[in-house]
Amino acid sequence: MSYCVSRFQTVRRATHEVLVGSVGVGGANPVRLQSMTTSDTQDVAATVRQSIALAEVGCEIVRITAPNVAAAQCLRPIREQFTAAGFGHIPLVADIHFLPSAAMEAVEHVEKIRVNPGNYADKKKFAVREYSDGDYDRELSRLHETFSPLVLRAKTLGRSLRIGTNHGSLSDRIMNRYGDTPLGMVESALEFLRIAESHSFKQIILSMKASNPKVMIQAYRLLVSRMNEENTHYPLHLGVTEAGDGEDGRIKSAIGIGTLLLDGLGDTIRVSLTEDSVYEIPVARAIADKAMSLWQTRNPESEIRNATSAADAIDPYHFTRREIVPLPLGKSITVDLEHPPTVITRVSLHDLAHGKIDSPKNADTPHEGLLVSIASAADLAALAPLPATTARFLVLDLAPTISAEDLTALAASSVIPLVFLRPFTAADSASLSIFATLARRHAHVLAVATTATDLATLTPTLRALGDASLVFTLSSQLSILSPPSHHVGAYRALVESLRTAGSSAPLWIRNTTATAVRGDTTFLSRLLEASFLTGALLCDGVGDFVSIETEPDVVRATTLTYNVLQGAGARSSKTEFVACPSCGRTLFDLQTTTQRIRAQTGHLKGVKIAIMGCIVNGPGEMADADFGYVGGAPGKINLYVGKSCVQYNLPQADADARLIALIKEHGKWVGPALPVA
Repeated sequence: MSYCVSRFQTVRRATHEVLVGSVGVGGANPVRLQSMTTSDTQDVAATVRQSIALAEVGCEIVRITAPNVAAAQCLRPIREQFTAAGFGHIPLVADIHFLPSAAMEAVEHVEKIRVNPGNYADKKKFAVREYSDGDYDRELSRLHETFSPLVLRAKTLGRSLRIGTNHGSLSDRIMNRYGDTPLGMVESALEFLRIAESHSFKQIILSMKASNPKVMIQAYRLLVSRMNEENTHYPLHLGVTEAGDGEDGRIKSAIGIGTLLLDGLGDTIRVSLTEDSVYEIPVARAIADKAMSLWQTRNPESEIRNATSAADAIDPYHFTRREIVPLPLGKSITVDLEHPPTVITRVSLHDLAHGKIDSPKNADTPHEGLLVSIASAADLAALAPLPATTARFLVLDLAPTISAEDLTALAASSVIPLVFLRPFTAADSASLSIFATLARRHAHVLAVATTATDLATLTPTLRALGDASLVFTLSSQLSILSPPSHHVGAYRALVESLRTAGSSAPLWIRNTTATAVRGDTTFLSRLLEASFLTGALLCDGVGDFVSIETEPDVVRATTLTYNVLQGAGARSSKTEFVACPSCGRTLFDLQTTTQRIRAQTGHLKGVKIAIMGCIVNGPGEMADADFGYVGGAPGKINLYVGKSCVQYNLPQADADARLIALIKEHGKWVGPALPVA
């Protein structure tokens, strides 16, 4: 069964309501915002202060770690003092990993308990063994005995539970049967869910967190598909765990959370940043508002029913890049599946003509494509002769009034590959043939900006032309799309129309003012919009060119584009950091440590480094990182290669240098690039 009502418009998934204290999650409630305190839970005063600070910036549910019984006992005075401060309406959640005894204490004091199935009364030692069906059933019986007391006590007290699976912290039993996969994540949660259901307890929220947005998206989709098969409708808590800090952390979170919200999935969210937790809430608020604005514009029920009958050929549960025909752009670039998506940056005609184009700072190559608007014959004249440029190719964004004849001289004389970008409607069949012929005659490319509906009418012409020298993109002249109600859906529909037409031409994802969900003008809003649109499509395996045209500064626009590509796992141009947010378990200052290690290693293209505050978020939850820097004890660091600890209890003062030495030993170190004089 499908995981959502429609992949082309946002129709919210129906769930039953779960009450976390007095706060409803799921059902008809808005998306709820969560965060977590970072203080030592046994420092009651500090934890209360942080809880108040979170509530004051709009956090609706506050989570507090309870790593042991002593910490869980502190939840009682924390709850009492938080209530006395005027925040009795804000529920508290105890975060439990290993100890059922801590959970049984915590459930007496707070409104919700989060358990991680991979850690809670289960084993995670990366042991390899075969489990017979009998062995497996005996393990499930043991889990039933261990988890049932918490379920029954929560039922008696009117508490709720979150079954929160994390990629990489799956038990040995799950790992050996299902592997470290989205399916393993889902099965891990369903085992605990069935125990709760055996006691007729349904006040449960589910989560499938991962530091890799693609894995996280696939796991949630698969979970919902499985629940649909069993006719169960539990709310979902969304989050990208260990997203990191700064721009990268916001991008990763927006890609994972935003993609699912656009699919109609998700009832409460947490943006996990390696920053003070109060900074998570404005990002979460902006993400939630964008999604909820789409719910308010959904179509009447009859149109929703029509939408459910439409489908696309993309497999939402397994990542595969869409097959395309190779597209050469001169001698320096070939767009194909062997290469990551190509970056295009919009510039002004004046700056291009006068050579005032700054080079990107974090790109793994000079400018690949520069996009310039051509509104008149005078603009074309400004490009004759073409200015010297560091770009590999130029894209001319042509006004509809520019004819193929106007371009003939430039096309014939250009020594740099050109891409002619032009809108084509259903009535433009003849002009489409003329422009395509012009582009092919001079070894250039035509970018066809259109919609799924217009493309269907143009299909006979496209079949006659074939795919050579063609690129497709969504028309930027659209301001309202209904249906579909968002531009991710519009691009999905365009891809499906291309498939129906038999076309495997490349696709260009354009982030323009027309693709914005809301009219916000802040940089955060533009970052989120780009992450929603580009990230969702890249995680679907769609997108061969990418441009972010909403950012006016050339360097900033290019930097943001590369960062979104990296966040989606589509292109690596720098080191990727998997860094957990702080909590009461953390054994060192995550913020300063992450910034310090980034300053020394941030130039290592294609290397992934995990920085984890404690063993809970160590060998398991850092999942597929190349190297790990993990708190092992106060002031002591353990270093990992993959999931194997190779150096124990290093003094933190020595750990940075030892990490760099470890990277060098494994042949992944290069010296930082020297600054350009």
